[in-house]
Amino acid sequence: MSATPFVHADIAVLGAGSWGTALAIQCARAGRPARLWGRDHSHVAMMARERSNRRYLPDVAFPESLQLIGELEAAIDDVDEVLIAVPSHAFRALLTQLKPLLRRQTRLCWATKGFELDSGKLPNEVAREVLGPGRAVAVLSGPTFAAEVGEGLPTAMTIASADADYAETLAHDLSSTNFRAYTSTDITGVEVGGAVKNVLAIGAGLSDGLGFGANTRIALITRGLVEMTRLGVALGAQRETFMGLAGLGDLVLTCTDDHSRNRRFGLALAQGTGVALALFEIGQVVEGYHAAAALRRVAAREHVVMPIAEGIYGVLYEKLPAEHVVRGLMMRPIRPEFD
Repeated sequence: MSATPFVHADIAVLGAGSWGTALAIQCARAGRPARLWGRDHSHVAMMARERSNRRYLPDVAFPESLQLIGELEAAIDDVDEVLIAVPSHAFRALLTQLKPLLRRQTRLCWATKGFELDSGKLPNEVAREVLGPGRAVAVLSGPTFAAEVGEGLPTAMTIASADADYAETLAHDLSSTNFRAYTSTDITGVEVGGAVKNVLAIGAGLSDGLGFGANTRIALITRGLVEMTRLGVALGAQRETFMGLAGLGDLVLTCTDDHSRNRRFGLALAQGTGVALALFEIGQVVEGYHAAAALRRVAAREHVVMPIAEGIYGVLYEKLPAEHVVRGLMMRPIRPEFD
């Protein structure tokens, strides 16, 4: 059952967390009538009554052209585009639900970040596996916090698709006075950036929480960027992608600002909070925690050396002292900076 009167919409946003809600609001602001769907029917009904997402973006009112829909089939009925904004662990299951419901001409994009936990596949690989070839698809990524997008603060991000025309069309459709989208055809590079940065942000939180200072933080970010690029190139990405919004931009944002759940998670661990309690206290999905395990498997599969990511995995899953891991990284053999 829909939570608002059922009228035509250009786009359906699936996932009513902070990021999905912010993107739905931005779509509506940019002049695209939008629907927002969430799995929790009671939450959708509450948002429809209050015209806001009190749980995640309490200070942002919904535009009039944003509808709240509680049933998936109704949400995507007759829309031109579907935008998925769910955590990586829920991505395949939602695609599987969507497959029999999607019209052939409906375009699909997503803001999901991270490797699939079991397979180590990127979202575009999962989408191709579930839906098959031939559908226009794209990924949205870059240095964006949902709260700031919801508030209408100036923001830039990247839209990547193998179909350059689709990326450009989507960028125009989403852009507005305070929101600018750039385009790319390197969907693999953009997705690798979004997956790796969450793990490195935990490391930045650990480092800052232990009081290692600004020098250590920037060393971690810079060398982390090298690791991100090294893995991306091994997977077929373009090196220059990692110097853009979806690489360096997103990495710096999540490593340096406390809006980042992953950074806050690292800070909590550095203060002695256990992993389970820290995850609970954050109150939302901390993508980098599970991503650290998936990233380790992908790096091993591709024979890519990622000592910072490996060290963060050790802290999270092998209970290695963070201070020892950071100092161990400083003791690694001398080598050329770029190789």
